[in-house]
Formats: sequence, structure tokens, C-alpha cells
Amino acid sequence: MTGYPAEPWDLHGHAYIGAWLVPRSALPAPHSPATKPLTIFGRGIVGTAFFVYEEPSPLTYDEIMATVLVRQGWRIRVSITHIWVNSPDSRDGGRALWAIPKELADFDVLPHAAYTARGIGSLSLHRVRRLPWMLPAGFRIAQDRDGSVLVSPVAGRVRPGIASARWTFAADGPLGFLRGRKPLMTVAARPFRLMFGSR
Repeated sequence: MTGYPAEPWDLHGHAYIGAWLVPRSALPAPHSPATKPLTIFGRGIVGTAFFVYEEPSPLTYDEIMATVLVRQGWRIRVSITHIWVNSPDSRDGGRALWAIPKELADFDVLPHAAYTARGIGSLSLHRVRRLPWMLPAGFRIAQDRDGSVLVSPVAGRVRPGIASARWTFAADGPLGFLRGRKPLMTVAARPFRLMFGSR
């Protein structure tokens, strides 16, 4: 018997996502070698995000992640390269169901103001301007499982916005390759409802 629910997970909460252009030489490798980084003039697209999963999600916890936009042939995917949570059940479920390399970390969260994953990075929010309605959102993640690519769907609705924010990363931490760089933008997903995984 496991401590995590079967897929899909019906996830509710809020998130703040940073988008970065990073030189190819500094990009983290995609989780699956069957995918290739999507680059624009020698730069890849990295996403960072703080997620807070709230009731009525099947598990409630905090999360920080880094992703790389990749292609599988000509299909666009998201590769989760780094990710930490403060829930052992989420860690175990993410690894078992979707080959997501979740690790555990300690978080300090002041909702819609400040987010910290200790030893990894932090986000300080100054102002958020949101659209007045929810919009559909969807993508597919591509992860490596025993040498084969595992593709999992994510779909739902979000209320998007643009945030004025400051990201910082520990120089000697796992996301130190982003230290000193400026994001293209920080997007709010506040709130969101996402179905993660297949039925």
C-alpha cells in the first residue's frame, strides 16, 4: 500500500513561474536523453516555479522546480530536471508514477509575498496583475524511465497574471546556474486547477 494517490492527481493551488533564456552551454541536461533542448539563437528556455498545492488537492505541500523546454522529434515537451517538495508522499508518487526526480527540502512560505526553499532559492513578490478570468492550460512532460521516455499529460485551467518579482538562487546550490541572470518574466497562476497524469 502506498501513501500517495493513483493518477491523475486533481491539483489545486497557486504558483509563480519564471521564464529564463540560458546559453546552451549552461543548460541542465534534459531528464530524458530521448529529448533535445529547444533553443533560440543558441539559448534554451528554462522555467522555474514555486507551487503551493492546497485543499482540495489529494496531497497538500510546497514545491520548487526547474524545467527545460525540449522537443521529442517535432513535439514540444517539458522536462523536469530539478524538483523539491516537503511531502514524502508527493516525492514517492512523483517518482513512481511519472519518473519525476523529486527530492525533499525545507520551505518557508508567506503566500503571495515570499517563498524560500532552503539552500536552493527564493522568490519575493512586489506586485501581481491578474486577468479576471480562468484560461485553459495544458502541456506534456517527458521524463526518463529505465532508458525509455515517459510522456505524461497535464491539463486544466489557470487564472494568469504578470508579477513584479525578484528571484535569488544559492551560489553553491543546484540552481546556481541561474544566479545573476534576469528572467524574461514571472507569471502568476493564481489560482489553478490541474489534472496531472493519465486516467
